[in-house]
Amino acid sequence: MDSTTQAAGGPLAGGGRPLAGRRALVTGAASGIGAACARALAGAGATVIAADLDGPGAAALATELGGESWTVDLTDVAALEGLRLDVDILVNNAGIQHVAAVEEFPPGMFRRILRLMVEAPFLLARAALPHMYGQEYGRIINISSVHGLRASPYKSAYVTAKHGLEGLSKVIALEGAARGVTSNCISPGYVRTPLVEKQIADQARVHGIPEDEVLGSVILAESAVKRLVEPAEVASLALWLASPQASMATGTTFTLDGGWTAK
Repeated sequence: MDSTTQAAGGPLAGGGRPLAGRRALVTGAASGIGAACARALAGAGATVIAADLDGPGAAALATELGGESWTVDLTDVAALEGLRLDVDILVNNAGIQHVAAVEEFPPGMFRRILRLMVEAPFLLARAALPHMYGQEYGRIINISSVHGLRASPYKSAYVTAKHGLEGLSKVIALEGAARGVTSNCISPGYVRTPLVEKQIADQARVHGIPEDEVLGSVILAESAVKRLVEPAEVASLALWLASPQASMATGTTFTLDGGWTAK
């Protein structure tokens, strides 16, 4: 996807709309955290490109926000290699999950998760950085997870991918620091999204417990705050990281895990 539209105005253009004139690409934008981030960025004045494999969902959100949509399979990494993106803000959010013991984990699924959640963010950042460097302003926001900092059983691919994303984010932060580009991770605990809801049956199966016990016994077991994170809470942090006020925040991870990593 190539865009030739240039950002208009400075980072504070629009007064109460601090992202006016900025273009933001959000992956996995059709639902959950991605949709919440897209709405938050658009509310601050950014033109949002909603990218998702779910084309109709992305298009509906783009219509709602007055933005653009991009139907894309981010696991087709070869198609991303020649990409150039004229965007000021990149939110790498798209992700999937598969729950299984290592000896039972399908190799194809392991590779697919790494393509989507490590290789695609690398290629999208690679595509966006020339524009960001050219204007000496850019924000890369990687939606990681507490599983980028901690491990859980039965999630070998997801934990591996999120650890890799954390490392990639730090490298981009170091390379971009002198050129006005920041790169950070947001690492929430379990968020109230379709991705989490779809895990309940699998978690019940691998742990040998009823589905109605999964939330308390598995999902919230490590969290001091016994509730799911809301997508809007993640989006509010993403909005701050995208703002001019966050220029000294780079190369780090912001946790929203209800105290999980405090242990």
